[in-house]
Parts: sequence; structure tokens; C-alpha cells
Amino acid sequence: MSTLFISDLHLHEGRPDVTQWLTDFLAGPARKAEALYILGDLFEYWIGDDAVPPQAEHVAVQLAQLDAAGVPCYFIHGNRDFLLGPAYAEQAGLRLLAEEVVANLYGQPTLLLHGDTLCTDDLEYQAFRQQSRDPAWQGAMLAQSVQDRLRIAQEARAASKQHTGSAAMAIMDVNTDTVLETFRRHAVTRMIHGHTHRPAFHEHLLDDGSPGQRIVLADWDTKGCYLEVSAAGAKAIDL
Repeated sequence: MSTLFISDLHLHEGRPDVTQWLTDFLAGPARKAEALYILGDLFEYWIGDDAVPPQAEHVAVQLAQLDAAGVPCYFIHGNRDFLLGPAYAEQAGLRLLAEEVVANLYGQPTLLLHGDTLCTDDLEYQAFRQQSRDPAWQGAMLAQSVQDRLRIAQEARAASKQHTGSAAMAIMDVNTDTVLETFRRHAVTRMIHGHTHRPAFHEHLLDDGSPGQRIVLADWDTKGCYLEVSAAGAKAIDL
């Protein structure tokens, strides 16, 4: 048996091909898994469970079918879909997790997270993250009309693209000290995350001199890709 991981699909109405990749994945490799974890940014944006677009309705059906087939699907919020709530999760059969979770994967405790909390050099983003995770801010956002929320989401997408294009690449990647502190805080030797769109298997030297492995999931910009973890280890697989 194996457990599968995906992140950073950034599904939206302008990319039906990515939705089809996900549909094929959920009907194919995911059906043979012990569990599926989605580590954030399943959607390009999310403005509330009361404004689910047709594309997301389709995805909910596919995810619910996976759950009905006996494959549980766990979800950690990303920086784009942090407003995804319990109503949509119930519709899709998703099990919502905290932003940092340690899972025992075939005998090895593994930290799972989206990954944006590791990018502490990006001060502008971290300030927004702190604001947007505040329950009061979220309540005020969800109290606005669907039209206003959609406008705000579109403006945020444009601002994010501008920030990504102008900020130094190193600033938007993880901070090594933060990574090591996160390993230390959770007392693990392996973590899996997405967010950076820089898929790789990284090795870190931990405080006690032991090796730590950090696996970065691939985004689905040009192709679908998932991580398979089993008792034999971990490997990235393209669709």
C-alpha cells in the first residue's frame, strides 16, 4: 500500500486541462492508494463555500467518489484556498487538517504542511498571511457580497503575480533556519510540503547530526505530478 500527496494545482476556470488531469488522477492512481493528502492550493482562489463555481462542484463529486471508494482524502489549506470551509469539505468528503500535522507514514513520523510558513524571508507575504488567517478578518471578508469577494480575489491574484515577478527568487523560497527550527519543533526527520513550485528532495543536517529529508511537491502548471510514499520510501511520479 502507499499514500499519495499532491499540492498546488491552482484549479480555475481558465485551465480545464488541469481539472481533467485531476479527474484522471482521482479515477486512476488515487483509487489504489491507502490515502490521499492535498497540501494546499487545490484552487487558484476561494471566496467562500457559498460561492462554489461549477468547476469546483465537479471536483467535489470526484473527491466524494474517491472517499466512497474507501480512500480517505485529507486537506491542508494553502495560501490561495485558505477560506475553504467545512461545508465544501463535507460535500467533497475532505477531512480538514491543521496547518501543520505529523503523520506516521509506514513507521516514519512525517511533518505535512503547505510550506508557506517556511518562506519567512518574504516579509510582505508573511504580513498578509498573518492578517488573512485572523478569524475576524475572515469573518469580515465572508460577510461581503459574492461580487465584492470575487473582485477582491481577482485583485489579490494580480498583486500576487506582480509580487512574484518583482521579488528576488531567494526571498520566495524557504528559509533554512526556519526549516531547521520546524524540524526541531516537531521532532521529525522528514517533512513534505508544496507552495514553492520547486519540486525536489532536499537533505538537511539536523541539530543532532542526523539527516533530515524535506520533500517539495510539484505544482501542476505544465503537467500533473504526485508523490507516492510507501514502506519502501518516497518517489515523485508524473501523470
